[in-house]
Amino acid sequence: MMIAGLLAALPGSAAGKTPADPCASFSWNVSHERAVFGELPQRINAGSSAEGAPALTARHLYELALLPQSQVRFAIAPGKSPSAESHAGIATFRVSSAGVYRIALDQPVWVDVVTNGAAIRSRDFQGRAGCNAPHKIVEFVFPADTPLTLQFSGAGGSTVRVAVLQAP
Repeated sequence: MMIAGLLAALPGSAAGKTPADPCASFSWNVSHERAVFGELPQRINAGSSAEGAPALTARHLYELALLPQSQVRFAIAPGKSPSAESHAGIATFRVSSAGVYRIALDQPVWVDVVTNGAAIRSRDFQGRAGCNAPHKIVEFVFPADTPLTLQFSGAGGSTVRVAVLQAP
């Protein structure tokens, strides 16, 4: 009994370690995303197509109620083939100034950004297992004053929390 207690107290022993925060291991500065994910989300229904889809605003956390993937009409085919049981949805967005923006998500959902019938390629992304505040962040370069369609696909659940933020 005494030996087990001594082993637990030793530095580097598994029993003496405090679990690390999985959200702290992003290599980017994600303090702004983490702060936004600490707020209460606004709950809205995602669209089944770009027409009539809700408009998101920057620096705001949303909880989108998604639809079965088969009920969503995408502007372009998703960049990743989702499973048949997955959920999806559409939202719109517009920025007043061009620049690098991050789409932060609470789970491993695929996101495409479409403008003028074509996808905007992501610039970079990061995700962290065990973290959902946020789990995944994707960077894009967005043009100013241009309608953008955000396509969410491949979600395992019927909701996704999402925020769009200008990169630091």
